[in-house]
Amino acid sequence: MIRKNPQGMLPVIHESAYVDQTAIICGKIIIGENVFIGPYAVIRADEVDANGDMEAITIGSNSNIQDGVVIHSKAGGKVVIGEFCSIAHRSIVHGPCEIGDRVFIGFNSVVFNCSVGSGCVIRHNSVIENCHLPANFHIPSTTTIHSDADIAQVPHVNADASSFSESVAMTNMELVKGYKKLANEF
Repeated sequence: MIRKNPQGMLPVIHESAYVDQTAIICGKIIIGENVFIGPYAVIRADEVDANGDMEAITIGSNSNIQDGVVIHSKAGGKVVIGEFCSIAHRSIVHGPCEIGDRVFIGFNSVVFNCSVGSGCVIRHNSVIENCHLPANFHIPSTTTIHSDADIAQVPHVNADASSFSESVAMTNMELVKGYKKLANEF
């Protein structure tokens, strides 16, 4: 469902993107080329700051937002998800947040009030908040990071983790094509 927020703003969705009909896309949102938005995802830009303003939630080209993902921001903060990113099932990205290019966020993970550098892999059931994660870091499953000081214990991404992220992104880009064809059949 594509809808306005209380301020009357509608999402801007590139014509090549696929948005599942069960997803909710509300407000000041920009969705790039070939993006896949899966079933029951909720992307909502509707809160304002103290001045009544808000930044957009932006999803870069060729990214995939999988089933049940929630993307939101408090007090009108900016959320940017880069290109070729995979946000896996039931994850939460809550702004303000900036996610670089080619980032993988695993199942049930929470990313809040932080920046995540390009090439990072955040594995399943992890919580990343209030920090600036440098590029190319690998966060093992069930890791919790609450500040920049916690990052010193995190290893860099290895080749296996990076190739897995690439394969997820490529698979979902093919899904965009397939679902767009199906949508034209009805």
